[in-house]
Amino acid sequence: MRSWSSAAGLLAACSLAGCTTVGPNFKTPDAAAAAGYAMAGDPTPAGPALSPDARAAGPWWRAFGSADLDRVMAEALAGNQNVALAVANVQKAAAQEQAVRGGLAPRLDANAGAARERINFNQFGITFPGVTNPTINLLTVGLNVSYDLDLFGGGRRKVETAEAATNAQARRADAAYLTLTANVARQAVRIAALRDEAATVRDIVADDQHNIDIVRRAEAEGGEPSSATPGGVAQLAADQALAPPLDQEIAQARHALAMLVGKSPAEWTAPDFAFQSFTAPAVIPVTLPSTLVRRRPDILAAEEDFHADTARIGVATADLYPDIKLSAGIEQSALTPATLFNYSSTGWTLASGLTAPILNGGALKADKRAAEAQARASLAQYKLTVLTAFVQVSDVLAALANDDARLAADSRAERAAQSSLNDARAAYSLGGGALLPVVVAQRQLNRAKLTLTQARGQKLMDTVDLYAATATDWRDETAAVTAR
Repeated sequence: MRSWSSAAGLLAACSLAGCTTVGPNFKTPDAAAAAGYAMAGDPTPAGPALSPDARAAGPWWRAFGSADLDRVMAEALAGNQNVALAVANVQKAAAQEQAVRGGLAPRLDANAGAARERINFNQFGITFPGVTNPTINLLTVGLNVSYDLDLFGGGRRKVETAEAATNAQARRADAAYLTLTANVARQAVRIAALRDEAATVRDIVADDQHNIDIVRRAEAEGGEPSSATPGGVAQLAADQALAPPLDQEIAQARHALAMLVGKSPAEWTAPDFAFQSFTAPAVIPVTLPSTLVRRRPDILAAEEDFHADTARIGVATADLYPDIKLSAGIEQSALTPATLFNYSSTGWTLASGLTAPILNGGALKADKRAAEAQARASLAQYKLTVLTAFVQVSDVLAALANDDARLAADSRAERAAQSSLNDARAAYSLGGGALLPVVVAQRQLNRAKLTLTQARGQKLMDTVDLYAATATDWRDETAAVTAR
Protein backbone atom coordinates (compact mmCIF):
# COMPACT_ATOMS: atom_id res chain seq x y z
CA MET A 1 0.00 0.00 0.00
CA ARG A 2 2.92 2.32 0.67
CA SER A 3 4.16 1.84 -2.90
CA TRP A 4 0.71 2.70 -4.22
CA SER A 5 0.66 5.84 -2.08
CA SER A 6 4.07 6.93 -3.33
CA ALA A 7 3.08 6.46 -6.94
CA ALA A 8 -0.18 8.29 -6.43
CA GLY A 9 1.65 11.13 -4.70
CA LEU A 10 4.13 11.45 -7.56
CA LEU A 11 1.30 11.48 -10.09
CA ALA A 12 -0.64 14.10 -8.11
CA ALA A 13 2.42 16.30 -7.70
CA CYS A 14 3.12 16.11 -11.41
CA SER A 15 -0.48 17.00 -12.22
CA LEU A 16 -0.51 19.96 -9.84
CA ALA A 17 2.84 21.24 -11.06
CA GLY A 18 1.72 20.98 -14.63
CA CYS A 19 4.81 18.95 -15.64
CA THR A 20 7.14 20.86 -17.96
CA THR A 21 6.17 21.12 -21.61
CA VAL A 22 9.32 21.61 -23.63
CA GLY A 23 9.58 23.17 -27.08
CA PRO A 24 8.32 26.50 -28.44
CA ASN A 25 4.71 27.55 -27.96
CA PHE A 26 2.89 28.38 -31.19
CA LYS A 27 2.20 32.02 -31.96
CA THR A 28 -0.21 33.01 -34.73
CA PRO A 29 1.71 34.87 -37.46
CA ASP A 30 1.16 38.60 -37.51
CA ALA A 31 -1.59 39.91 -39.74
CA ALA A 32 -0.66 41.38 -43.09
CA ALA A 33 0.59 44.95 -42.98
CA ALA A 34 -0.68 45.78 -46.49
CA ALA A 35 -3.62 48.16 -46.55
CA GLY A 36 -4.84 47.11 -49.99
CA TYR A 37 -4.16 44.91 -52.99
CA ALA A 38 -3.37 47.21 -55.91
CA MET A 39 0.17 47.91 -57.04
CA ALA A 40 1.06 51.51 -57.83
CA GLY A 41 -0.14 52.16 -61.35
CA ASP A 42 -2.77 49.39 -61.36
CA PRO A 43 -6.14 50.40 -62.85
CA THR A 44 -9.14 50.70 -60.54
CA PRO A 45 -12.41 48.96 -61.44
CA ALA A 46 -15.13 51.45 -62.37
CA GLY A 47 -17.93 49.19 -61.21
CA PRO A 48 -19.50 47.47 -59.47
CA ALA A 49 -18.59 49.06 -56.15
CA LEU A 50 -16.08 47.25 -53.92
CA SER A 51 -16.75 47.22 -50.18
CA PRO A 52 -15.37 45.20 -47.25
CA ASP A 53 -18.77 45.55 -45.57
CA ALA A 54 -20.85 44.14 -48.42
CA ARG A 55 -22.43 40.79 -47.61
CA ALA A 56 -24.67 38.66 -49.80
CA ALA A 57 -27.99 37.48 -48.39
CA GLY A 58 -26.95 33.86 -48.05
CA PRO A 59 -24.29 32.04 -50.07
CA TRP A 60 -22.32 34.34 -52.35
CA TRP A 61 -23.51 32.94 -55.68
CA ARG A 62 -27.08 34.04 -54.96
CA ALA A 63 -25.90 37.58 -55.68
CA PHE A 64 -26.02 36.60 -59.38
CA GLY A 65 -29.75 35.97 -59.22
CA SER A 66 -29.83 32.72 -61.22
CA ALA A 67 -32.30 30.07 -60.12
CA ASP A 68 -30.61 27.50 -62.38
CA LEU A 69 -27.27 28.23 -60.71
CA ASP A 70 -28.83 27.81 -57.26
CA ARG A 71 -30.25 24.42 -58.22
CA VAL A 72 -27.01 23.13 -59.76
CA MET A 73 -25.02 24.40 -56.80
CA ALA A 74 -27.20 22.44 -54.39
CA GLU A 75 -26.63 19.27 -56.42
CA ALA A 76 -22.87 19.87 -56.53
CA LEU A 77 -22.58 20.48 -52.78
CA ALA A 78 -24.38 17.18 -52.20
CA GLY A 79 -22.64 15.04 -54.80
CA ASN A 80 -19.14 16.38 -55.52
CA GLN A 81 -16.45 13.79 -54.91
CA ASN A 82 -13.66 16.24 -54.07
CA VAL A 83 -15.82 17.57 -51.25
CA ALA A 84 -16.62 14.02 -50.12
CA LEU A 85 -12.89 13.27 -50.09
CA ALA A 86 -12.14 16.41 -48.08
CA VAL A 87 -14.83 15.64 -45.49
CA ALA A 88 -13.58 12.06 -45.13
CA ASN A 89 -10.04 13.37 -44.56
CA VAL A 90 -11.36 15.60 -41.77
CA GLN A 91 -13.11 12.66 -40.16
CA LYS A 92 -9.95 10.58 -40.44
CA ALA A 93 -7.82 13.34 -38.89
CA ALA A 94 -10.34 13.78 -36.06
CA ALA A 95 -10.24 10.05 -35.31
CA GLN A 96 -6.43 10.08 -35.33
CA GLU A 97 -6.47 13.05 -32.97
CA GLN A 98 -8.75 11.15 -30.60
CA ALA A 99 -6.40 8.17 -30.73
CA VAL A 100 -3.45 10.39 -29.77
CA ARG A 101 -5.45 11.93 -26.91
CA GLY A 102 -6.31 8.44 -25.71
CA GLY A 103 -2.62 7.63 -25.53
CA LEU A 104 -2.19 10.14 -22.68
CA ALA A 105 -4.80 8.50 -20.47
CA PRO A 106 -4.05 5.59 -18.15
CA ARG A 107 -4.28 2.27 -19.92
CA LEU A 108 -6.18 -0.61 -18.36
CA ASP A 109 -6.04 -4.09 -19.87
CA ALA A 110 -7.76 -7.27 -18.78
CA ASN A 111 -6.31 -10.71 -19.25
CA ALA A 112 -7.60 -14.19 -18.73
CA GLY A 113 -6.26 -17.60 -19.52
CA ALA A 114 -6.79 -21.29 -19.06
CA ALA A 115 -4.06 -23.87 -19.45
CA ARG A 116 -3.57 -27.54 -18.85
CA GLU A 117 -0.03 -28.31 -17.76
CA ARG A 118 2.03 -31.35 -16.78
CA ILE A 119 4.58 -30.36 -14.13
CA ASN A 120 8.00 -31.89 -14.61
CA PHE A 121 9.54 -32.26 -11.13
CA ASN A 122 12.69 -33.77 -12.58
CA GLN A 123 13.76 -30.48 -14.19
CA PHE A 124 14.11 -29.05 -10.69
CA GLY A 125 15.92 -32.14 -9.40
CA ILE A 126 12.94 -33.13 -7.29
CA THR A 127 11.90 -36.74 -7.04
CA PHE A 128 9.30 -38.37 -4.88
CA PRO A 129 9.26 -42.14 -4.54
CA GLY A 130 6.16 -43.56 -6.11
CA VAL A 131 4.94 -40.09 -7.30
CA THR A 132 4.61 -39.28 -10.99
CA ASN A 133 4.61 -35.82 -12.49
CA PRO A 134 1.09 -34.42 -12.04
CA THR A 135 -1.11 -32.85 -14.71
CA ILE A 136 -3.04 -29.75 -13.57
CA ASN A 137 -5.44 -27.10 -14.84
CA LEU A 138 -4.25 -23.49 -14.35
CA LEU A 139 -6.79 -20.66 -14.47
CA THR A 140 -5.79 -16.97 -14.44
CA VAL A 141 -7.63 -13.67 -14.60
CA GLY A 142 -6.22 -10.21 -13.98
CA LEU A 143 -5.95 -6.49 -14.70
CA ASN A 144 -2.96 -4.40 -15.74
CA VAL A 145 -2.81 -0.60 -15.64
CA SER A 146 -0.06 1.63 -17.01
CA TYR A 147 0.47 5.36 -17.18
CA ASP A 148 3.11 7.59 -18.78
CA LEU A 149 3.81 10.61 -16.58
CA ASP A 150 4.76 12.65 -19.66
CA LEU A 151 7.14 14.69 -17.53
CA PHE A 152 8.36 16.91 -20.36
CA GLY A 153 5.16 17.18 -22.35
CA GLY A 154 6.05 15.09 -25.37
CA GLY A 155 2.64 13.43 -25.29
CA ARG A 156 0.87 16.75 -24.90
CA ARG A 157 2.79 18.14 -27.86
CA LYS A 158 1.66 15.12 -29.87
CA VAL A 159 -1.96 15.97 -28.99
CA GLU A 160 -1.33 19.57 -30.01
CA THR A 161 0.13 18.36 -33.31
CA ALA A 162 -2.86 16.10 -33.98
CA GLU A 163 -5.34 18.85 -33.11
CA ALA A 164 -3.62 21.28 -35.49
CA ALA A 165 -3.60 18.61 -38.21
CA THR A 166 -7.35 18.12 -37.75
CA ASN A 167 -7.92 21.86 -37.97
CA ALA A 168 -5.80 22.01 -41.12
CA GLN A 169 -7.91 19.30 -42.74
CA ALA A 170 -11.07 21.15 -41.72
CA ARG A 171 -9.78 24.31 -43.38
CA ARG A 172 -8.89 22.30 -46.50
CA ALA A 173 -12.45 21.01 -46.53
CA ASP A 174 -13.64 24.62 -46.42
CA ALA A 175 -11.27 25.36 -49.31
CA ALA A 176 -12.73 22.42 -51.23
CA TYR A 177 -16.24 23.82 -50.75
CA LEU A 178 -15.13 27.29 -51.82
CA THR A 179 -13.29 25.94 -54.86
CA LEU A 180 -16.29 23.82 -55.80
CA THR A 181 -18.76 26.69 -55.63
CA ALA A 182 -16.40 28.93 -57.60
CA ASN A 183 -15.90 26.29 -60.29
CA VAL A 184 -19.64 25.60 -60.57
CA ALA A 185 -20.41 29.31 -60.92
CA ARG A 186 -17.55 29.76 -63.37
CA GLN A 187 -18.73 26.92 -65.60
CA ALA A 188 -22.34 28.13 -65.45
CA VAL A 189 -21.33 31.65 -66.46
CA ARG A 190 -19.04 30.24 -69.12
CA ILE A 191 -21.88 28.20 -70.61
CA ALA A 192 -24.13 31.27 -70.59
CA ALA A 193 -21.47 33.50 -72.14
CA LEU A 194 -20.59 30.95 -74.82
CA ARG A 195 -24.25 30.42 -75.69
CA ASP A 196 -24.65 34.19 -75.97
CA GLU A 197 -21.58 34.32 -78.19
CA ALA A 198 -22.89 31.45 -80.31
CA ALA A 199 -26.20 33.28 -80.74
CA THR A 200 -24.28 36.35 -81.91
CA VAL A 201 -22.38 34.20 -84.40
CA ARG A 202 -25.65 32.82 -85.72
CA ASP A 203 -26.90 36.38 -86.19
CA ILE A 204 -23.68 37.23 -88.02
CA VAL A 205 -24.09 34.22 -90.31
CA ALA A 206 -27.68 35.23 -91.02
CA ASP A 207 -26.52 38.78 -91.84
CA ASP A 208 -23.79 37.35 -94.11
CA GLN A 209 -26.37 35.31 -95.99
CA HIS A 210 -28.68 38.32 -96.20
CA ASN A 211 -25.83 40.42 -97.63
CA ILE A 212 -25.03 37.74 -100.21
CA ASP A 213 -28.67 37.70 -101.24
CA ILE A 214 -28.66 41.49 -101.61
CA VAL A 215 -25.43 41.44 -103.64
CA ARG A 216 -26.75 38.71 -105.89
CA ARG A 217 -29.97 40.65 -106.55
CA ALA A 218 -27.92 43.74 -107.30
CA GLU A 219 -25.70 41.75 -109.67
CA ALA A 220 -28.74 40.34 -111.40
CA GLU A 221 -30.04 43.87 -111.89
CA GLY A 222 -26.65 45.02 -113.14
CA GLY A 223 -25.95 47.32 -110.19
CA GLU A 224 -22.95 45.41 -108.80
CA PRO A 225 -19.99 43.68 -110.43
CA SER A 226 -20.02 39.91 -110.39
CA SER A 227 -16.84 39.91 -108.31
CA ALA A 228 -18.77 41.07 -105.23
CA THR A 229 -20.40 37.69 -104.52
CA PRO A 230 -17.24 35.55 -103.96
CA GLY A 231 -16.07 37.89 -101.21
CA GLY A 232 -19.41 37.60 -99.44
CA VAL A 233 -19.39 33.82 -99.77
CA ALA A 234 -15.88 33.66 -98.34
CA GLN A 235 -16.92 35.82 -95.39
CA LEU A 236 -19.97 33.60 -94.79
CA ALA A 237 -17.77 30.50 -94.68
CA ALA A 238 -15.32 32.18 -92.30
CA ASP A 239 -18.13 33.18 -89.94
CA GLN A 240 -19.73 29.73 -90.13
CA ALA A 241 -16.37 28.31 -89.04
CA LEU A 242 -16.68 30.22 -85.76
CA ALA A 243 -19.62 28.09 -84.62
CA PRO A 244 -18.06 24.57 -84.19
CA PRO A 245 -15.30 25.69 -81.78
CA LEU A 246 -17.90 27.50 -79.69
CA ASP A 247 -20.14 24.44 -79.69
CA GLN A 248 -17.17 22.35 -78.55
CA GLU A 249 -16.39 24.76 -75.71
CA ILE A 250 -20.03 24.67 -74.62
CA ALA A 251 -19.98 20.86 -74.62
CA GLN A 252 -16.78 20.80 -72.56
CA ALA A 253 -18.21 23.27 -70.05
CA ARG A 254 -21.40 21.21 -69.72
CA HIS A 255 -19.37 18.03 -69.20
CA ALA A 256 -17.17 19.77 -66.62
CA LEU A 257 -20.27 20.90 -64.77
CA ALA A 258 -21.58 17.33 -64.70
CA MET A 259 -18.32 16.19 -63.11
CA LEU A 260 -18.58 18.92 -60.48
CA VAL A 261 -22.09 17.70 -59.66
CA GLY A 262 -20.68 14.19 -59.27
CA LYS A 263 -22.34 12.69 -62.33
CA SER A 264 -21.19 11.42 -65.70
CA PRO A 265 -22.37 13.39 -68.76
CA ALA A 266 -24.73 10.54 -69.65
CA GLU A 267 -26.38 10.68 -66.19
CA TRP A 268 -26.94 14.42 -65.92
CA THR A 269 -27.82 17.31 -68.20
CA ALA A 270 -26.70 20.86 -67.54
CA PRO A 271 -29.30 23.62 -67.74
CA ASP A 272 -29.28 25.92 -70.77
CA PHE A 273 -27.92 28.86 -68.84
CA ALA A 274 -28.94 32.17 -70.41
CA PHE A 275 -26.60 35.11 -70.05
CA GLN A 276 -29.53 37.44 -69.49
CA SER A 277 -30.58 35.42 -66.42
CA PHE A 278 -27.46 36.46 -64.53
CA THR A 279 -27.49 39.76 -62.69
CA ALA A 280 -24.14 41.43 -62.10
CA PRO A 281 -23.88 42.32 -58.38
CA ALA A 282 -24.06 46.03 -57.63
CA VAL A 283 -21.54 45.72 -54.78
CA ILE A 284 -18.79 43.12 -54.47
CA PRO A 285 -17.43 42.22 -51.02
CA VAL A 286 -13.65 42.73 -51.02
CA THR A 287 -12.14 42.14 -47.60
CA LEU A 288 -9.07 43.97 -46.39
CA PRO A 289 -5.77 42.01 -46.43
CA SER A 290 -5.72 41.80 -42.63
CA THR A 291 -9.17 40.19 -42.74
CA LEU A 292 -8.44 37.96 -45.71
CA VAL A 293 -5.67 36.09 -43.86
CA ARG A 294 -8.19 35.24 -41.12
CA ARG A 295 -10.90 34.09 -43.56
CA ARG A 296 -9.36 32.45 -46.60
CA PRO A 297 -9.29 28.70 -45.93
CA ASP A 298 -6.04 27.89 -47.74
CA ILE A 299 -4.26 30.50 -45.58
CA LEU A 300 -5.86 29.10 -42.43
CA ALA A 301 -4.81 25.58 -43.44
CA ALA A 302 -1.22 26.73 -43.95
CA GLU A 303 -1.33 28.38 -40.51
CA GLU A 304 -2.47 25.13 -38.90
CA ASP A 305 0.30 23.24 -40.73
CA PHE A 306 2.78 25.69 -39.21
CA HIS A 307 1.17 25.12 -35.80
CA ALA A 308 1.49 21.35 -36.14
CA ASP A 309 5.14 21.56 -37.16
CA THR A 310 5.89 23.93 -34.27
CA ALA A 311 4.40 21.38 -31.86
CA ARG A 312 6.54 18.64 -33.41
CA ILE A 313 9.62 20.50 -32.20
CA GLY A 314 8.32 19.92 -28.66
CA VAL A 315 7.83 16.22 -29.40
CA ALA A 316 11.41 15.90 -30.65
CA THR A 317 12.73 17.93 -27.71
CA ALA A 318 10.92 15.77 -25.16
CA ASP A 319 12.58 12.70 -26.65
CA LEU A 320 15.91 14.09 -25.39
CA TYR A 321 14.77 13.89 -21.75
CA PRO A 322 14.01 10.99 -19.38
CA ASP A 323 10.59 9.42 -19.30
CA ILE A 324 8.85 7.67 -16.41
CA LYS A 325 6.11 5.10 -16.77
CA LEU A 326 4.08 3.62 -13.93
CA SER A 327 2.45 0.20 -14.08
CA ALA A 328 0.51 -2.06 -11.79
CA GLY A 329 -1.18 -5.40 -12.12
CA ILE A 330 -3.30 -7.80 -10.15
CA GLU A 331 -3.83 -11.45 -11.05
CA GLN A 332 -5.89 -14.29 -9.66
CA SER A 333 -4.45 -17.76 -10.29
CA ALA A 334 -5.94 -21.08 -9.20
CA LEU A 335 -6.17 -24.71 -10.11
CA THR A 336 -9.95 -24.80 -9.85
CA PRO A 337 -12.71 -22.26 -10.61
CA ALA A 338 -14.01 -22.51 -7.04
CA THR A 339 -10.80 -21.05 -5.57
CA LEU A 340 -9.98 -18.60 -8.39
CA PHE A 341 -11.24 -15.52 -6.56
CA ASN A 342 -10.00 -16.47 -3.08
CA TYR A 343 -7.66 -14.00 -1.40
CA SER A 344 -5.00 -16.69 -1.27
CA SER A 345 -5.08 -16.85 -5.10
CA THR A 346 -4.21 -13.15 -5.48
CA GLY A 347 -0.92 -11.83 -6.81
CA TRP A 348 0.02 -8.24 -7.70
CA THR A 349 2.82 -6.13 -9.09
CA LEU A 350 3.62 -2.43 -8.81
CA ALA A 351 6.42 -0.93 -10.86
CA SER A 352 7.87 2.25 -12.21
CA GLY A 353 10.30 2.50 -15.08
CA LEU A 354 12.70 5.22 -16.13
CA THR A 355 14.13 5.48 -19.63
CA ALA A 356 16.68 8.10 -20.58
CA PRO A 357 18.62 8.48 -23.82
CA ILE A 358 22.39 8.15 -23.42
CA LEU A 359 23.93 7.04 -26.68
CA ASN A 360 21.97 7.21 -29.93
CA GLY A 361 24.52 8.45 -32.42
CA GLY A 362 23.08 11.97 -32.33
CA ALA A 363 19.83 10.75 -33.91
CA LEU A 364 17.54 12.49 -31.41
CA LYS A 365 19.29 15.85 -31.74
CA ALA A 366 19.15 15.46 -35.49
CA ASP A 367 15.40 14.79 -35.25
CA LYS A 368 15.02 18.04 -33.28
CA ARG A 369 16.99 20.01 -35.87
CA ALA A 370 14.88 18.46 -38.63
CA ALA A 371 11.67 19.45 -36.80
CA GLU A 372 12.94 23.02 -36.42
CA ALA A 373 13.78 23.17 -40.11
CA GLN A 374 10.35 21.82 -41.00
CA ALA A 375 8.71 24.52 -38.88
CA ARG A 376 10.71 27.18 -40.73
CA ALA A 377 9.61 25.63 -44.02
CA SER A 378 5.97 25.68 -42.89
CA LEU A 379 6.26 29.34 -41.92
CA ALA A 380 7.72 30.11 -45.35
CA GLN A 381 4.89 28.15 -46.98
CA TYR A 382 2.37 30.11 -44.93
CA LYS A 383 3.86 33.43 -46.04
CA LEU A 384 3.92 32.20 -49.64
CA THR A 385 0.25 31.21 -49.41
CA VAL A 386 -0.61 34.68 -48.12
CA LEU A 387 1.34 36.35 -50.91
CA THR A 388 -0.28 34.10 -53.51
CA ALA A 389 -3.73 35.04 -52.19
CA PHE A 390 -2.91 38.75 -52.35
CA VAL A 391 -1.61 38.41 -55.91
CA GLN A 392 -4.76 36.51 -56.95
CA VAL A 393 -7.00 39.26 -55.57
CA SER A 394 -4.80 41.92 -57.21
CA ASP A 395 -4.94 40.09 -60.54
CA VAL A 396 -8.72 39.83 -60.48
CA LEU A 397 -9.17 43.47 -59.48
CA ALA A 398 -6.90 44.51 -62.33
CA ALA A 399 -8.79 42.19 -64.66
CA LEU A 400 -12.09 43.80 -63.68
CA ALA A 401 -10.65 47.26 -64.30
CA ASN A 402 -9.39 46.16 -67.70
CA ASP A 403 -12.77 44.56 -68.38
CA ASP A 404 -14.33 47.96 -67.76
CA ALA A 405 -11.90 49.59 -70.18
CA ARG A 406 -12.49 46.89 -72.76
CA LEU A 407 -16.27 47.15 -72.42
CA ALA A 408 -16.12 50.91 -72.81
CA ALA A 409 -13.94 50.61 -75.93
CA ASP A 410 -16.08 47.82 -77.40
CA SER A 411 -19.24 49.82 -76.76
CA ARG A 412 -17.74 52.80 -78.56
CA ALA A 413 -16.70 50.54 -81.42
CA GLU A 414 -20.21 49.12 -81.67
CA ARG A 415 -21.77 52.59 -81.75
CA ALA A 416 -19.27 53.75 -84.37
CA ALA A 417 -19.93 50.64 -86.49
CA GLN A 418 -23.68 51.20 -86.19
CA SER A 419 -23.25 54.82 -87.25
CA SER A 420 -21.13 53.79 -90.25
CA LEU A 421 -23.75 51.27 -91.27
CA ASN A 422 -26.51 53.85 -90.98
CA ASP A 423 -24.53 56.30 -93.15
CA ALA A 424 -23.77 53.64 -95.77
CA ARG A 425 -27.41 52.56 -95.92
CA ALA A 426 -28.57 56.15 -96.22
CA ALA A 427 -26.12 56.84 -99.04
CA TYR A 428 -27.12 53.67 -100.85
CA SER A 429 -30.84 54.35 -100.50
CA LEU A 430 -30.35 57.85 -101.90
CA GLY A 431 -28.40 56.50 -104.87
CA GLY A 432 -25.18 58.19 -103.83
CA GLY A 433 -23.33 55.10 -102.73
CA ALA A 434 -22.55 51.52 -103.71
CA LEU A 435 -23.84 48.39 -102.02
CA LEU A 436 -20.41 47.04 -101.06
CA PRO A 437 -19.80 49.71 -98.35
CA VAL A 438 -23.12 48.72 -96.79
CA VAL A 439 -22.02 45.08 -96.68
CA VAL A 440 -18.62 46.00 -95.23
CA ALA A 441 -20.22 48.24 -92.60
CA GLN A 442 -22.59 45.42 -91.64
CA ARG A 443 -19.63 43.07 -91.14
CA GLN A 444 -17.85 45.61 -88.97
CA LEU A 445 -20.95 46.00 -86.81
CA ASN A 446 -21.27 42.25 -86.46
CA ARG A 447 -17.63 41.98 -85.38
CA ALA A 448 -18.14 44.75 -82.84
CA LYS A 449 -21.21 42.99 -81.42
CA LEU A 450 -19.30 39.72 -81.11
CA THR A 451 -16.39 41.40 -79.35
CA LEU A 452 -18.76 43.20 -76.97
CA THR A 453 -20.52 39.93 -76.18
CA GLN A 454 -17.18 38.30 -75.34
CA ALA A 455 -16.20 41.23 -73.11
CA ARG A 456 -19.44 41.04 -71.14
CA GLY A 457 -18.97 37.33 -70.54
CA GLN A 458 -15.37 37.83 -69.43
CA LYS A 459 -16.31 40.47 -66.88
CA LEU A 460 -18.97 38.26 -65.34
CA MET A 461 -16.47 35.40 -65.06
CA ASP A 462 -13.91 37.72 -63.47
CA THR A 463 -16.58 38.79 -60.97
CA VAL A 464 -17.03 35.14 -59.99
CA ASP A 465 -13.25 34.83 -59.59
CA LEU A 466 -13.21 37.84 -57.26
CA TYR A 467 -15.79 36.25 -54.98
CA ALA A 468 -13.65 33.10 -54.80
CA ALA A 469 -10.35 34.95 -54.33
CA THR A 470 -11.73 36.95 -51.41
CA ALA A 471 -13.10 33.77 -49.77
CA THR A 472 -16.72 34.84 -49.54
CA ASP A 473 -18.66 32.30 -47.52
CA TRP A 474 -20.36 29.44 -49.35
CA ARG A 475 -22.67 28.53 -46.45
CA ASP A 476 -26.13 29.67 -45.44
CA GLU A 477 -26.22 32.08 -42.53
CA THR A 478 -27.57 29.37 -40.23
CA ALA A 479 -25.42 26.49 -41.52
CA ALA A 480 -23.00 24.83 -39.18
CA VAL A 481 -19.44 24.05 -40.20
CA THR A 482 -20.03 20.97 -42.30
CA ALA A 483 -16.42 19.85 -42.33
CA ARG A 484 -16.19 19.44 -38.54
